[in-house]
Amino acid sequence: MQFDEIRTTTVTESVTLDCVDGAGQAMTLPGELGYTSTDPYAVTMTFRTVGGDVVWTFARDLMVRGLTTPAGDGDVHVWPCLDADGQAVVIIELHSPDGELLVQVATKDIYRFVNRTLAAVPLGTEGEHLDLDMLIGQLMAA
Repeated sequence: MQFDEIRTTTVTESVTLDCVDGAGQAMTLPGELGYTSTDPYAVTMTFRTVGGDVVWTFARDLMVRGLTTPAGDGDVHVWPCLDADGQAVVIIELHSPDGELLVQVATKDIYRFVNRTLAAVPLGTEGEHLDLDMLIGQLMAA
């Protein structure tokens, strides 16, 4: 299949992000999970803040695995948990040079989002959605 025959698919899911920063400050923010078949290995988590949107990008595989078991090394860790009310949630721990943030999202929202990304691009077929000529061109221009 030629790349130009591949249809671009975008998946978004509005979510509530319950956040706790490294200092223990808690806040709830509106957010959005995002996925596009043109970047098939990645997902984005957008935090809608008063100061503007903040976007984190990390491996879709982390989110998939983190639904059922702890996953991740480095800057992003994901694992299943229960909240204070006994409801299923997914915890996403983000680290940067500026600090860390724990984000709690309802498992049902993550599950719905992940299933929609897998319907768009099944695991193991991500490479079929990459335009390698474009990527090489971008690298050579940098």
